[in-house]
Amino acid sequence: MPADSVGRFLAALDPEHRKAVGARPDADQERLAAAWERELEADDELDTLDELSPAAAEAEAARRVMERESE
Repeated sequence: MPADSVGRFLAALDPEHRKAVGARPDADQERLAAAWERELEADDELDTLDELSPAAAEAEAARRVMERESE
């Protein structure tokens, strides 16, 4: 599993979004990864999910970030 936040964020994305985000400039990738980390830290619901399945919690946070990005 990638150790850096951008790598972890990309790994949490679905394949379509992973390809699209991977093609963006590094600054955009870093901004989205930071938003993803904030989402993981701020949402208590994700904390509960993280206890059951860390990968599922990371994927849900990534989905939320990308959903907000498309608004």
